[in-house]
Amino acid sequence: MLQDTRFCQRCGHELAERIIEAKLRAYCPDCGFVVFLDPKVAAVVLVEIDGKLVLVRRANEPGIGLWSFPSGYVDRGEAVEDAAVREVKEETGLDVDLTGMVGLYSRSGGPVILAVYTARVSGGHLVPGEEVTGAESFHPDELPPLPFPHDYEILRDWRSGPALRVGPSTRPT
Repeated sequence: MLQDTRFCQRCGHELAERIIEAKLRAYCPDCGFVVFLDPKVAAVVLVEIDGKLVLVRRANEPGIGLWSFPSGYVDRGEAVEDAAVREVKEETGLDVDLTGMVGLYSRSGGPVILAVYTARVSGGHLVPGEEVTGAESFHPDELPPLPFPHDYEILRDWRSGPALRVGPSTRPT
């Protein structure tokens, strides 16, 4: 089976697989419901303090024990920008204001889309949160090994120039 779910979320019948819209997909042979696996969206934040980048030591796989940018998944119904600010606070103890967007990153066949922001510190103290085992700042030319190939793409793009500006939210409250 293409996914962990074995039963239809609409009628409870056991799912089957077939080619739908040119891809092998799970579907319900009883009610016709098609299961579309949507990607997860994660917010990643490059926080600078006195010319250094804040990194957190990962407490979970993949990349357990390695340093990475503060990041995490966006919850359903949560604005990506709000998730970015929340993840920085949870992982580093820092309050931040987003200042720009480095870019969006995805890979063909990959399950995650990354929205990468820059931010400035507006409060708090750099301390590791419950989801990480360390939080420190490093000079951009002296970073420890990073766990993901996209981390190096993000650094390259960040170094190449100013980020896109992030304006006030236009979403309804």
